[in-house]
Amino acid sequence: MDAPIDARIAAELPSLVALRRDLHAHPELSYQEERTSRVVQSELAAAGVEFRAGIAGTGVLGYLPASEGAVRGLGAVALRADMDALPIVEQTGRPYASVNPGVMHACGHDGHTTILLGAARVLARSHRPRPVAFVFQPAEEGGGGADRMCREGVLAGEAKGGLGAPVERIFGLHGWPTFAVGKVASKVGPLLAATDDFIVTVRGTQSHGAYPQYGTDAIVAAAHVITALQTIVSRNTGPLDSLVITVGAINAGTANNIIPEAVRFIGTVRTLRAETKAVARRRLFEIVEGVSASMGCAAEVQWHDGYPVTHNDPGATGAFFETARATLGAANVETIEQATMGGEDFSFYGHHVPACFYLLGLLPAGATSAPTLHQPDFDFNDDAIPVGVRMMCALATR
Repeated sequence: MDAPIDARIAAELPSLVALRRDLHAHPELSYQEERTSRVVQSELAAAGVEFRAGIAGTGVLGYLPASEGAVRGLGAVALRADMDALPIVEQTGRPYASVNPGVMHACGHDGHTTILLGAARVLARSHRPRPVAFVFQPAEEGGGGADRMCREGVLAGEAKGGLGAPVERIFGLHGWPTFAVGKVASKVGPLLAATDDFIVTVRGTQSHGAYPQYGTDAIVAAAHVITALQTIVSRNTGPLDSLVITVGAINAGTANNIIPEAVRFIGTVRTLRAETKAVARRRLFEIVEGVSASMGCAAEVQWHDGYPVTHNDPGATGAFFETARATLGAANVETIEQATMGGEDFSFYGHHVPACFYLLGLLPAGATSAPTLHQPDFDFNDDAIPVGVRMMCALATR
């Protein structure tokens, strides 16, 4: 990038750090990002960026046209940030720690939002070869805000619910505590997993704990089911394929001497291929129902399709790597070898336009480890803000 943009980013940095810490202190859960949305709108207005609010509830779409003299008729480049926080009690001890009890920015969305606002400030005063759309999205943490933003037209242009020209390509980032600050990384193809959820209820016959012969024990049946589910990974999936099945909560019973009528447990299935997901879903139903029946119990399975695989388009990802190496230097750009089994609703944007999601290093210089995502002592590294702004500006002006 040229020196004037670097200088502008440096000039904006103190106020961006203050903004990030203000957002960190005032976290809001999915679809409740009212204050955050107002801050975004105020910042865009101050930067002279046209915007539309109230998309998907609290979402905001900003838009900058191409500069005078640029080639007319080009589609927009979209840049995305998520705004919501998590239901976690903060334990960072920071002076700007959450003032909302039981809610914190434990995934770094305060940093993502700040970076995109910084990019909007800088790009509003820079030459833009094509239009730029700024997508401030609610409810990434399980609410599927990206899907709603897409359905309400943020990528489709002025005629279909968005602003200005339709989007031709979109980029998004996520702070990543295992990569050193100053570095970025990505890969072509699957980067993050599909995230599907299930709820299982196993029903038996309640009886006295001293007289199990008069009932059918749903707890024993559920225990066998949960153990057997892992055979889907070990015996129904190739050893080089990727599949995770996790049971995250079990609820049953009221007393130590009562065998309860029912057991309810919930979990998640993570896959990188549609074929693996289909096998996992089919076998999950077969095992739950079959094992329960073999023990005299009945079972009900509720399956909920979650976020799709976050799949990076080859063209958009090639543009990311070329831009990142030119902007940050080849030594600060890494290719990820293996996808991660976490999930991201950025995946929905890729169903509409070529998309690339990349990781932004957060690990402090000289550190070997740091609190990671969704932990109560996690905090976004402010040293990563200028790197993120620089990358977003470069991708928009490439």
